[in-house]
Amino acid sequence: MKQSIIVLSLALVAGTSFARPAQAPAASAAATTVATGDGTTPGTPQRSKMKTCNADARTKDLHGPDRKAFMKQCLSGKAKPAAAS
Repeated sequence: MKQSIIVLSLALVAGTSFARPAQAPAASAAATTVATGDGTTPGTPQRSKMKTCNADARTKDLHGPDRKAFMKQCLSGKAKPAAAS
């Protein structure tokens, strides 16, 4: 009984691995690449925007509600609010 369960499990795993498409879907082929410290990884424009906004917030040393408001404005693409003194 145990052997038949093992054989069926292996057949299921093997069947699903062969059912995968040979090529990547067209949507992921259109994805841009985002540079990282160790090379490039596939990403989206939103990911690169998030990275840029995070770097800007870190540079401005924003924390808490100020950072949240800045990130919201930055990611929305609207004009950035004037810096509070």
